[in-house]
Amino acid sequence: MQKINIVCVGKIKEDFYRNAVTEYLKRLSRFAKVEVKEIAEGKDLQEEAQGILRAAKGYIIALCVEGDKLSSEDLAKRIKTLCDKGEEITFIIGSSCGLSDAVKREADFKLSFSDMTFPHQLMRVILCEQIYRAFMINSGSTYHK
Repeated sequence: MQKINIVCVGKIKEDFYRNAVTEYLKRLSRFAKVEVKEIAEGKDLQEEAQGILRAAKGYIIALCVEGDKLSSEDLAKRIKTLCDKGEEITFIIGSSCGLSDAVKREADFKLSFSDMTFPHQLMRVILCEQIYRAFMINSGSTYHK
């Protein structure tokens, strides 16, 4: 079964975000083993980077505004290619202060969801939904319209 890690800084405080993430992780469980690794917020980005890089495994995708923008279909293709190669995938979501340059340098791919800034807790929900959407696209489901 495909292994996907979501490494993120901080914990989700709001129940509605936590419930949404839980729902998408449940839906994803038929396609992949997804593990969310929460890293403690550090006093600076360098401290956070150490924890992030220790937790990151396999093909690393860092979410950052300067990354490449992909359609849902293109993200699905990228995930399928990595799955076909048997790659473990790690998505990284930084704190409200972003990601350190060290993490961005270590990433195999930098992904941007938008030029807009989103709360990092909401970004976890959006990322889980898009990973689920990618697997649904790859399975030929009608979920993606």
